[in-house]
Amino acid sequence: MSMMSLRLPKSMYGDLKDVAKVEGISMNQFVTIAIAEKIASLNALDYLGKRAKRGSREKLLAVLAKAPDVEPEEYDRL
Repeated sequence: MSMMSLRLPKSMYGDLKDVAKVEGISMNQFVTIAIAEKIASLNALDYLGKRAKRGSREKLLAVLAKAPDVEPEEYDRL
C-alpha cells in the first residue's frame, strides 16, 4: 500500500470527519471510496465516449425500426 499526505481546509476536514462517523467508517476509508468512485466515473465517461464514436444515427434508427409498433402495457405507461 502507498501513503499520501493530504492537506484539507478545516471546514472540509470537519465535514469529512462527520460524514465518515455517520457512515461508520474511517476517514481514510471514506477518502479511498470517494477516489475509487471518481476514477470509476471518469473511466465510464471515457468508455461511453469511445462507444459513442462507433455508433451512428443510421444504426440507431435501424434498431428502432425493428421494435413493434404497439401500445405499452398499462403498467408501463407514463
